[in-house]
Amino acid sequence: MRSELQHLLITPSEMTAIDQAAAQSGIDSFTLMRNAGLAVTAAALRCCPDALRFVVLCGPGNNGGDGYVAACGLAESGADVAVFALGNPAALQGDAARARSEWHGAVASLTEFEPRVGDVIVDALFGAGLSRDLSGETVQLIERVNASKLPVIAVDLPSGIDGRTGEIRSAAFAARHTVTFMAPKPGHWLLPGRFLCGTLEVFDIGIPPRIVLAGAGRLRLNSPAVWSGWSGDLAPSTHKFKRGHLVVFSGDRQATGAARLAATAGLAAGAGLVTVATGKAALGINASQLTAVMVREVEGKRDLTKWLQDHRLGSFVLGPGFGVGKKTRDFVLALCDRSFVLDADGITSFRANREELFSALVRAGGQMVMTPHEGEFARLFPDIAGDDALSKIEKAQAAARVSHAVIVYKGADTVIAAPDGRAVINNNAPPWLATAGSGDVLAGIIGAHLAQGMPAFEAAAAAVWRHGVAGSQAGRGLTAETLIGAIPPMA
Repeated sequence: MRSELQHLLITPSEMTAIDQAAAQSGIDSFTLMRNAGLAVTAAALRCCPDALRFVVLCGPGNNGGDGYVAACGLAESGADVAVFALGNPAALQGDAARARSEWHGAVASLTEFEPRVGDVIVDALFGAGLSRDLSGETVQLIERVNASKLPVIAVDLPSGIDGRTGEIRSAAFAARHTVTFMAPKPGHWLLPGRFLCGTLEVFDIGIPPRIVLAGAGRLRLNSPAVWSGWSGDLAPSTHKFKRGHLVVFSGDRQATGAARLAATAGLAAGAGLVTVATGKAALGINASQLTAVMVREVEGKRDLTKWLQDHRLGSFVLGPGFGVGKKTRDFVLALCDRSFVLDADGITSFRANREELFSALVRAGGQMVMTPHEGEFARLFPDIAGDDALSKIEKAQAAARVSHAVIVYKGADTVIAAPDGRAVINNNAPPWLATAGSGDVLAGIIGAHLAQGMPAFEAAAAAVWRHGVAGSQAGRGLTAETLIGAIPPMA
C-alpha cells in the first residue's frame, strides 16, 4: 500500500463515492474489479495451498463480481472450484454481470452448498457495504460454515459484519484472512468485527491516491504519523521545567495508589517534574512511597486556587482514586482553563452535572482529555451511549463535540476523537492490558504529553499508542508497575 494511504480508514459510503469518482475520472471500473478479484485469488492460493476445493460464495452485488473474478483466477491456476450464488445471477448488473459472464463453470444456488472436508470458502457475499440484518437462510449457512471450522477467505469484509460499525448483523463468517481494497474500513478494527477478520491484507487495486484522499474523511488508524512534528528530541539546553511540570491529584488515605501510578507513569513518559497533590490525611502515605515524584499538600479549593498562580504547572491529572463528589467537581471546574486529564472518579462526579462541566470548558478554553471506559462513557453521555445506530467512532466524535474535550473512549478498540471531528482507532494494544491500574498509567502518560506542550488530541493519541507498545513489551502477566517500566521512547 502506498505510504500516503497507509493509515487511512474509509467508511463504506466514502469508499462507494471513491469508486464513483475513479470511474468518472476515466478509470475502467471493471479493471478495478478484476484487480480486486485477482488479489483474492492470490491470497487464497497463498494462504491455503493444500485446499482440495475452493468454494466461492457470490452475492448479488459487486462483492459477488469480485468473487466471480476470483473463481476464474483459481480455475486458471488449476484448482478445483465450485461457485454458489445468492439470488439470481442473471439479475446482476454492470461490472458484476460482466464478471459472471466470464465464469464458464456451473453456478449452483447457495442453498445447495454443503461444506465438506478439504474445502476453503471464499466469502464474496456482501463485503463492507452491509448495513442490514441477514436473512435466516444466510444465517444458517454462515453458522454451518463456522461450525465446520473450514478456512474462510473474506472479500473486503467477512459477510455479516457491518463495515461502518463493526457490529454483527445476525451472524458473520469467522475468516482466517480478509482482503480489502485501498484502505481498511471501520468494521475491520471495531469490535466485534475485528476478531472475525483474521489477518487483514489491504490491496491497492489502482485508484490514484489523490482520488482516495479527496474522498476520505478525518478517520485514521492511530500511529506516530498522527503526532508527527510534536515529539522532537530534547535539546542540549533543555532543563526540567522545559519538559513540563505534571500534577496528579491523590485521593484520601485509603485510595492513594492510583495517583502514584499515574504520577510515576508521567515521569517515565517524559515529564520534567511530577508532583502528587494530596490532602493532609494522605500526605504522609504518599511522601513515604515516592522519591523522584514530589508531594504537595493541597487540602481544598482555596489551596488549589493559590497554587494555580504558579504558571509553571503545565498539566493536571484528576480522577484516579480521587473520590466522587462536590470537592472533585470544584477542583475540576478550577482547572478548566488548563491542560487537563479527567479520568475515573472525575468523570463520574459530573454524572448529574455534565452541562456545568461542558459550559465551563467552553468559557475557560482549556485543553481537556477525558478517558472514559464503557461504563463511565454511559454515565456522562447517556443519550449518545444509548444510540444503537451510532458506531463507537461516531459516539466518541459526538461526545467530543458536545463536551468540547478530546475523548479517549477506552477498550480493546480504543477510539480517540477531537471536537473538530478528527478521530483515530488504536489497534496495537494486547488483551492483557486489561488489568488493574492500566488506566491510571495511561492517564499519567497523557498528562506528561500535555505538560510538554503537545495539543490535546495528539497528546492522547500518542499516549494510547505508547501504552499499547508498553503492554506488548511488558508481556502477559504484566502489572501496572511493570507496564510503567516498559513505556517506550516517544516515536
